[in-house]
Amino acid sequence: MNYTLNQLQVFLKVVQLRSVTRASEELHLTQPAVSIQLKNFQDQFDLPLTEIVGRKLHVTDFGLEIAAAAEQILDQVKAIQEKALLYKGQLAGRLSVSVVSTGKYVMPFFLAGFLQAHPGVELLMDVTNKSRVVQSLENNEMDFALVSLLPSKLPVHKLDLLRNKLYLVGKSQPEEKRRVYTGEIFQSIPLIFREQGSGTRQTMEMFIRNNHISTGRKMELTSNEAVKQAILAGLGYSIMPLIGIKNELIHGDLQIIPVKGLPIETTWSLIWLKGKKHSPTAKAFLDYLKEAGPDIVNTEFGWYREY
Repeated sequence: MNYTLNQLQVFLKVVQLRSVTRASEELHLTQPAVSIQLKNFQDQFDLPLTEIVGRKLHVTDFGLEIAAAAEQILDQVKAIQEKALLYKGQLAGRLSVSVVSTGKYVMPFFLAGFLQAHPGVELLMDVTNKSRVVQSLENNEMDFALVSLLPSKLPVHKLDLLRNKLYLVGKSQPEEKRRVYTGEIFQSIPLIFREQGSGTRQTMEMFIRNNHISTGRKMELTSNEAVKQAILAGLGYSIMPLIGIKNELIHGDLQIIPVKGLPIETTWSLIWLKGKKHSPTAKAFLDYLKEAGPDIVNTEFGWYREY
């Protein structure tokens, strides 16, 4: 047998995703390149590793065993690479962070300096909604998570990074008189909500409930970007985090509607499970944030003070 590490990596990714197309996307390779590598690897065995049934790719029992062995080999190769970097005094290893969808406007600024200082560190950042973020942390799949609302039933430690402000936002209308509205405004405007499981939706619903506000027509969209585009198109209004609408406010495409009781203020916090044993990479990142965090806030988020 004369298989390569690249073939092992391709085969393992195909097995994990059960798709040549999806494997090619994750590996940043063309689909024909993945198919060729997969065929060259399978040709070295007398028994089939995969088979196509009803146009779907299935992995044989023998293929699953080979995939498990391939994963162990690749893990050992990665460990060798990390040990080589550590021997040279360089930090190495994987840093994994699960981020709520709006947190994608926050987390990269807190990662950039650390990753630039430690090129041997591999980043995995998963952007999803709050419920899935909490689930990945609960399953111990991630080192850290970034949230604006702490999970109520999961024991975690936290490091506060940045204030989160949420305002009622609408499409800019220069002729509209600027005045402070009461909660009654929500009865007369189409209101756009995020999907169930979203931290922004949870915050929005809490504000409406706590202030005994009645609402009119409602819509539901599944991402912060979708909500923003809907507002720009004039479909309605929404309570949105300030962090995600910086450019639209600067360019005058969106405007903040002053409402009594707003903004809602929460905190962007990095959280991790109580009792979790951090890897050297994760511990170094946490130490970096404790030292550099305030400077990052002042440098990258100073525009917050205008609102």
